[in-house]
Amino acid sequence: MTITTEVTIHSYCRTLDAMAKRMRDKGWFQVKFPRFLTTIPRLIAFGINNGDVLEIGPGPGYLGLELLKSTSNTSLTGLDISTDMIKIAKCNAAEYEFTGRARYHLGDASNMPFRDGQFDCVFSNASLHEWDNPRQVLNEIARVLRPGGRYYIADLRRDMRKFLKWIVWFMAWPREVRPYFIASIKDSYTIGEVKDILCDTQLRKSKIHKIWNGLAVIGRK
Repeated sequence: MTITTEVTIHSYCRTLDAMAKRMRDKGWFQVKFPRFLTTIPRLIAFGINNGDVLEIGPGPGYLGLELLKSTSNTSLTGLDISTDMIKIAKCNAAEYEFTGRARYHLGDASNMPFRDGQFDCVFSNASLHEWDNPRQVLNEIARVLRPGGRYYIADLRRDMRKFLKWIVWFMAWPREVRPYFIASIKDSYTIGEVKDILCDTQLRKSKIHKIWNGLAVIGRK
């Protein structure tokens, strides 16, 4: 299934879809390199591997769909604020033949349209810096998680070394997406800033892992 001409998709969303698909095809989501930003082996190792899983900011959806492909006892719910991304993710889920296991909702992560304790796991990749109210989103994650539920929130890190920024820039393809990546790095947080944010939330006991090009906030409710 492909996105038909009747569906109007913003050009940036199409470009991001092309980039994520290229990453998928090159196997980047499945690599086992230590300290890589977010890959399926890392998610599974941290316990994001069973039950009802929520992905915040799935974009075109490939990371979550690869998680479903690598697990047999998971269902995926994606929440994104972009109508265009929701359309693309639904089309990609159909290509994976995961329409029944993957559902996508339009909504704001600071006010999630889900009941308390609905999910076994929550994860997010490269969207933390886009949250207008990160404390509220983190509290919402705590609310929708079941007792003992696991979470994994990864993002870029503004103070990564300069040569690593060049690596991130070089890896970004098509070229049209590179300015957005640079802007994302500038908007991202340092580990100290994330600690300050966490201390005012229900996830204050989280652990923060430094990754070569970013950081990951992990824990259990």
